Amino acid sequence: MRTATTTFVTIITLAVVAQAKELHVTVAGNDTNPATKSTPLRTIQRAAELAQPGDVVTVHEGVYRERINPPRGGTSDKKRIVYQAAPGEKVEIKGSEVVKNWTKVQDDVWKVTLPNSFFGGFNPYSDLIRGDWFNPKGREHHTGAVYLNGEWLTEAAKLDDVMKPVAETPLWFGKVESENTTIWAQFKGVNPNEQLVEINVRRTVFYPDKPGRNFITVRGFTMRHAATPWAPPTAEQIGLIGTHWSKGWIIESNTVSHSICSGIALGKHGDEFDNTSANSAEGYVKTIERAHAHPIAWTKENIGHHIVRNNTVSHCEQAGIVGSLGCSFSTVTGNIIHDIHVRRLFTGAEMAGIKFHAAIDTEISRNHIYRTTRGLWLDWMAQGTRVTQNLFHDNDREDLFVEVNHGPFVVDNNIFLSATTLLDVSEGGAYAHNLITGKIISQPEPRRATPFHPEHSTKVAGLVNTKGGDDRFYNNIFVGAAETPAVAPKAKKAAPRSVGFGLWVYDSREFPLQTGGNVYFNGARPYGKEANPLTLSEAFDFKLVEEAGQPHLHLTLPASLSKATTKLVTTELLGKAKIPDVRYVNPNGSPLKVDGDYFGKRRSKTSPTAGPFENPGAGQLKLKMW
Repeated sequence: MRTATTTFVTIITLAVVAQAKELHVTVAGNDTNPATKSTPLRTIQRAAELAQPGDVVTVHEGVYRERINPPRGGTSDKKRIVYQAAPGEKVEIKGSEVVKNWTKVQDDVWKVTLPNSFFGGFNPYSDLIRGDWFNPKGREHHTGAVYLNGEWLTEAAKLDDVMKPVAETPLWFGKVESENTTIWAQFKGVNPNEQLVEINVRRTVFYPDKPGRNFITVRGFTMRHAATPWAPPTAEQIGLIGTHWSKGWIIESNTVSHSICSGIALGKHGDEFDNTSANSAEGYVKTIERAHAHPIAWTKENIGHHIVRNNTVSHCEQAGIVGSLGCSFSTVTGNIIHDIHVRRLFTGAEMAGIKFHAAIDTEISRNHIYRTTRGLWLDWMAQGTRVTQNLFHDNDREDLFVEVNHGPFVVDNNIFLSATTLLDVSEGGAYAHNLITGKIISQPEPRRATPFHPEHSTKVAGLVNTKGGDDRFYNNIFVGAAETPAVAPKAKKAAPRSVGFGLWVYDSREFPLQTGGNVYFNGARPYGKEANPLTLSEAFDFKLVEEAGQPHLHLTLPASLSKATTKLVTTELLGKAKIPDVRYVNPNGSPLKVDGDYFGKRRSKTSPTAGPFENPGAGQLKLKMW
């Protein structure tokens, strides 16, 4: 029987649903309009000011040059505020402005002088890139940029360099004075006044100015050109788009490119201690303590739980996706990430396709990461993290760097095709069913004590140095090369490394490995204490080829691959990581079963195929990888 109270609640609920609305934005609109489809707004920011939980902001085709600062978020996953490009329409949001009135100086060199009022309260041409773990390589770098027909020019160290003949990459140089900003640039063979020339004027494109703006969806946009600052783990991390210490964002199906530092940021809040850590581990430990003490404390209830999926992220000079602490409990899946830190103008300790600190219970899956400095860098507190079904190739340093983590974390069903697959300065990882074609570097880290946690928690259970080992390697394929390096020379003040193809590089680690079902080709060598490794004399030939715009893996598999003695990888098989004494489970806490392959095909319960492909057949194969 329906009560009066039930009827009242139903009426209120229906009233709230009825109040949810769709606000429309077009380049021909007016911000005084009521935001209907027939009378739309002009700016996305005005729609953001009006949008309430449950509302949808639909942006129609065109170029919008603005920074969106959402003043509020949704109240739950079911009552989000959604920002979306109208289906089938191309919507660009840019942190740049078009600049005309260039005057020719000499040859291919032109200049333009702008009043400083053009930039409002933020001038990227006086804004230096700086911060913890940043290395400027002996010169100044600014967050400004100059773009010719969508491609960025390179900042020169000094004006004299711009006056020289154009080299491989055209240059620009900026000078900010009391009233004006002058920019000199090389435009080889073209008149910039007849081309599309844009310059950075905004620090970010979509980023809230305060933490705690939760449950926001950003979908379907092309977002470019941001004068983003350096984003170390000890400072506020501002990306071209970023969540700013919030919860429950969905960032999906966007194109994000040409950010001076980072593309998508899932990072930490800012405070007076930003960039004061003197590049020390102790400084980051203090950062973690302050995150726990923040008014929006770093807990599973408050922070993270973001979904970043099906985006294309490129041309960022720090990271494609970055996150310190704020990335916990998130899912990053289906993204294409490429051309990250390829200009090498500056350096530091934060460059990667994805660079996460504290990826606690975070899933990183089905991403295609290539032409970066490092593919994926998991730094500190990768506990409960799962890295699965990703494609890595053509990354200069490593496909995967795991730094001072104590586990448990799981790396399964990945394709690692770069020259160096893994830099392992961690312990407690579980590696299963991967194709590993590059070198492995194993190194302990006795100089830094780093945190481990209770299961599925951000609380710090203790701090300990990394001795190395305690890893699990099951059912992987290792491919060697003609040369197999021995132990590398000991670096100054660093722990000794072992570098080579296969698992022998762990022979000297303090904690032993668990191994089984691994297959070794082309001279790759097994772990010294490995029982029943399958070492094959047949050559393992592979090549990644782009066909019709899609990567295809050409490889030759011998029938003898089936001789590997494998078993299904499960929570029970893996046991517990030694230091935290925590099980290997899924991020949601359910028991782990690596029972699918790279493509999602079901694996045999009793004798799964070694490597990322279940029963692929023998001989010459061609597999579409993306």
